[in-house]
Amino acid sequence: MNSSIPKLVGMVHLLPLPGSPGFAGSMTRVIDTAVSDAETLVGTGFPALMVENFGDVPFHADNVPPETVAAMSVVSLAVSSLGVPIGVNVLRNDALAGLAIAATVGAGFIRVNVLTGMMHTDQGPIVGRAAELQRKRAALAPEVEIWADVMVKHAAPPPGIDTAQAAADTVERGLADAVIVSGPGTGAEPDVNDAKAVKDAVPSGTRVVVGSGATAENLDRLLVSADTVIVGSDVKVDGDARNRPDPVRAATFVERARDRGLL
Repeated sequence: MNSSIPKLVGMVHLLPLPGSPGFAGSMTRVIDTAVSDAETLVGTGFPALMVENFGDVPFHADNVPPETVAAMSVVSLAVSSLGVPIGVNVLRNDALAGLAIAATVGAGFIRVNVLTGMMHTDQGPIVGRAAELQRKRAALAPEVEIWADVMVKHAAPPPGIDTAQAAADTVERGLADAVIVSGPGTGAEPDVNDAKAVKDAVPSGTRVVVGSGATAENLDRLLVSADTVIVGSDVKVDGDARNRPDPVRAATFVERARDRGLL
């Protein structure tokens, strides 16, 4: 585990990229918006950021097209110029693209929605590709961490899948560096019992990350079982992930996080 990656990560949700239905025709606008949002978060004290193609709905289940990889590389490089560690999440589950982008722009970590096993999602069944990803990482960018979801949001597991066993498999068989717990959807708080089950199932010292639903008000509850927080919705205008960052909300979250040892 790379101890230099901070325990508080702010989300840079990208506007629709070229090739997606919502793309407005200007990569300059995409880049400028991303950098501006990142500057707001860094300016309020966020020590790390994650770049995600949030606007590209509906998402490809896997294997995003080349134009998505190219666009995210350009934007991620621009965001990285702010000088804080960054991560990359290529929705819905193109971990190989995420790794390629991270290696190219010097990102420290990627988020992988499904690393091992499979999940039923609104994109259909998604199957983890840990074997392929880990071999590619070893060859291309062994320093890039893999943060993997357990029972990822906006998805349902096959019958009989146990949260604790899924978490253990994600680390021990998928070789994830960190595991992510989230609620059922964007902005939804994780179930504290699920978070505890994950923490108890993974090896001691494995980073447990809150991947959705963190707010300035519920940090104490979430940090009982987690030690790292990714936050998006709560630091946006009106607490809505689709909006731009709100400097006041972001500063409030950072202050609360600092008081609780995340900074």
